[in-house]
Parts: sequence; C-alpha cells; structure tokens
Amino acid sequence: MTTYQYKTVSEALNELYKQGYTIDFNLEDNGRKFEEGVYRYENFWISKVFRYEGQSDPGDESVVYAIESKDGVKGVLVSGFGMSNNRSATKILQNLKVDAEKQ
Repeated sequence: MTTYQYKTVSEALNELYKQGYTIDFNLEDNGRKFEEGVYRYENFWISKVFRYEGQSDPGDESVVYAIESKDGVKGVLVSGFGMSNNRSATKILQNLKVDAEKQ
C-alpha cells in the first residue's frame, strides 16, 4: 500500500485532481446522482483517505475521500467530523466500501 502525506486539505485535493479525481461529490448535483440512481453505490468505492486534524479547534477536523468507480469515474468528497459533517456526505459514505488494495 502506498502512503501519501499532504500537509493541507487543499494540497491533497490538488494532487488528487492531477491523478484524475475531478468530480466534486460535495456539490449537490453530483451527490444527488447517487440518490437518483445515475451513480450506483455498488459501482463505487473509496480508494484513498486523508484525515486532517485542526491545530487548535476540533471543529476544523476533516477527511478527504478519493472515490472511484468501475467505469473510471473519479472524484473527491470532503467531510468534517461531528457537527461539521453534512447529511449528504454521510449518506454517500455509509453506502461505499473502502478498497484497501487500491490505496
């Protein structure tokens, strides 16, 4: 398994974009595609996970998920911890599996 270290969320997002993770699943239209069946959960998996902890404020904690599909669709989902987490992101994450071999 390859380990990647990025100092900030934006650095991780920029590098993932260069690797082809160009879809932002945090955008309402892209997240809704799961609900509408355009994207099927069983065809997607979480391929990489990066966790960031706030230096002084636990509310600044976030996780970057690299998500991809059997059809080559690649994107990212950024989610916060606790109160900063949103329902749409939670629903998507609950329905995806983590593929440790792809990390």
